[in-house]
Amino acid sequence: MFRRSVFLALILFLFSEFQIIYAQSDSTTIQDSILSVQQDLSKSLQNESDSIHQADSLAQLALLQQISQLRAQDAQKKLELQNRLDSLQKAQEMARLKIKAEVDSLRSTTKGIPVIVFEDTLFNIHSKLGAFTPSERAKSLASKIEGLVDNQLFDPALLVVAESEESADLVHGEVILLSLNDRDAFWLDLPKLRLAEMYRDKIIESIRDYEEKTGWWSILKRSAALVLVIIIFYFILRYLNKAFYTFNQWMLRKGAPYLEGIKIKNYEILSKEREEQVVAGFFRVLRWFTLLLVVYLSLPVVFSIFPATQGIATTLISLILNPFKSFFGGIISYIPELITIIVIVFIARYFIRFLAFLSSEVEEGKLEIPGFYPDWAAPTFNLLKIIVYAFTFVIIFPYLPGSESEVFKGVSVFFGLLISLGSSSAISNIIAGLVITYMRAFRIGDRVKIGETSGEVLEKTMLVTRVRTIKNEDVTIPNSAILNGSTINYSSSAQSLGLILNTSVTIGYDVPWREVHKQLIGAALKTEHIKDEPTPFVLQTGLEDFYVSYQINAYTDKVDRAAAIYSQLHANIQDAFNEAGIEILSPHYRAARDGNNTTIPAQYLGPNYQAPGFNVNLNKDSE
Repeated sequence: MFRRSVFLALILFLFSEFQIIYAQSDSTTIQDSILSVQQDLSKSLQNESDSIHQADSLAQLALLQQISQLRAQDAQKKLELQNRLDSLQKAQEMARLKIKAEVDSLRSTTKGIPVIVFEDTLFNIHSKLGAFTPSERAKSLASKIEGLVDNQLFDPALLVVAESEESADLVHGEVILLSLNDRDAFWLDLPKLRLAEMYRDKIIESIRDYEEKTGWWSILKRSAALVLVIIIFYFILRYLNKAFYTFNQWMLRKGAPYLEGIKIKNYEILSKEREEQVVAGFFRVLRWFTLLLVVYLSLPVVFSIFPATQGIATTLISLILNPFKSFFGGIISYIPELITIIVIVFIARYFIRFLAFLSSEVEEGKLEIPGFYPDWAAPTFNLLKIIVYAFTFVIIFPYLPGSESEVFKGVSVFFGLLISLGSSSAISNIIAGLVITYMRAFRIGDRVKIGETSGEVLEKTMLVTRVRTIKNEDVTIPNSAILNGSTINYSSSAQSLGLILNTSVTIGYDVPWREVHKQLIGAALKTEHIKDEPTPFVLQTGLEDFYVSYQINAYTDKVDRAAAIYSQLHANIQDAFNEAGIEILSPHYRAARDGNNTTIPAQYLGPNYQAPGFNVNLNKDSE
């Protein structure tokens, strides 16, 4: 049995070492398992140790009796019995050392059970005694003490310490209040007798304090104090209420000239009368809040006068102080995380400033990066800024208060799901906007044609592009629609190569084509904003049934005035052909000239012009 006890002690020691190694681990499950095993081993060792101690004591007593009964001539037998007695004493000492080692290993992790008598904690009990747990021992002791006091049977002279070989007992008359063994003594590193005497003094002192607080003279004094406190708080409330009323009237009287209402430009948010009502209401709420606060603060004072109600006073005070303690304690404990967040935000902010500086340098042409165009600078900066902000949020998210709570995680997932389901079109427009930016399809101010819409690009965002037509119509086009369709940019090559404006006319076969070319080119050169170089040119685009199709092509760098240039070009073509006596066969005219007026306007015809008559040839034979 002794070997078994040593083996159990060794296992307990190994478990305690294992706990120390993993004391800094965040896994509370492992610690709870270790503590559970320690408690089971402790209970097993204690039960076995108690049984060994009792058996060894009986054996030791029997040996002493046998030694005393032996005669002097039985020296050999007496020596054997003495050796057996020494071995038993040695075993008892080893058992005591084993218990002490066990207690030392459990001291840092095991909390004692408090003995609470009349709401006063006397001391803690850490170990069990036989079949009684520490909690049962503490409740039994408290119940016995309170029973003696309530029945007025307690006498400090009757509370004594009775010491035996195995325990030191606190005895009141014939009632054993508490028994202390070696295990209890080891917990406080005190002898059993000294520990029992210390507990006795604490019990006597606590009962005396309680009797002083609950005596008749004490009750009379506390009742007088209660009446005095009530009177004091009554006058405080009365004069405080009167002071608030006087102050309110004085503030309204003195502040009336300054209460002129609240206006933002021409809109009146609060009239003068309404503002006076708001101020009066504010002071009224402040008055009631102050009075209720004084009443609430008076209650702990009233309840703290009598010991029986001191718990209520403590509860009322804690209802006010605990939220403030939790709030300020949370702020203080959050300071390291807050400093980390500030450092991260500081770095991100100045990194974004550095990117903004590079973007402005590239956009202004001061910094040239091969393959990177200046008009890419602003959208690239915006994209990188979003990425930096997102990355910064991901880094600081674990440091946010409540980020580990299930509610915070659930709300985050819910909003993320809503955004992902409801923003598919927005995301497609954003991606299309990025693609369009780096495709360099157009820039702000360019004259473009997107689908059926032609006009000047006013704004290009991540979601849409806004175009103003020549009729001053602002058209908003989603970027995804631009990416899925075709875009014509009239301005991209206008300054370097020039935009070619073209229009077509149809002239009869009777007019020499060289004359037509001459008139078309002359009309183009007379048009404002048409460039002389490169020279306008004519293309014959078709030989139709009744006419020839000619196309005049002319260069311009004034893309924003294309509509006006076309209008003036068409007018110049009409004038040129009319002055040259050339008919423009558009729309179609049939070539039945006999008896028909020419299509040339009258001002371009001579004063003696007459429409030809019908040439009718009568055949006499046909008659």
